[in-house]
Amino acid sequence: MEAKATWVSKMSFEGTVESGFKLPLGASKLVGGDEDGFRPMELLLIGLAGCTGMDVISILTKKRQDVTAFEVKVDAERAEDRPKVFTKIVVEYILTGHMLDPEAVDRAIELSATKYCSAHAMLGKTASIEIKKTILKA
Repeated sequence: MEAKATWVSKMSFEGTVESGFKLPLGASKLVGGDEDGFRPMELLLIGLAGCTGMDVISILTKKRQDVTAFEVKVDAERAEDRPKVFTKIVVEYILTGHMLDPEAVDRAIELSATKYCSAHAMLGKTASIEIKKTILKA
């Protein structure tokens, strides 16, 4: 995999990956930024949400679970001292569907957290990761 960040101005960059996608990177005004893009640490959390979300929906689809909506929310706390790593992360899975099997959902989440999601494995080295789930009827 390859990725690069190209400086645009001040604290603004453009992130590019080998697949050709681009996104704006920015910083808060407190550190000289223009509030004009994703903060790099935010992208780590989006990466975690996307990584585990893709695992869980893939597993549930294979288990023939009728998921009609799915959202993964990630909240994180950071250390006060630099390098301000994540110290605690809460991952909340919110699934809506028809007759979803709670055991199938639990197993899909467990497999993602312990076997498939590389973002979870990496972030779990510096932060405790708590998992929550909500199952709603469609």
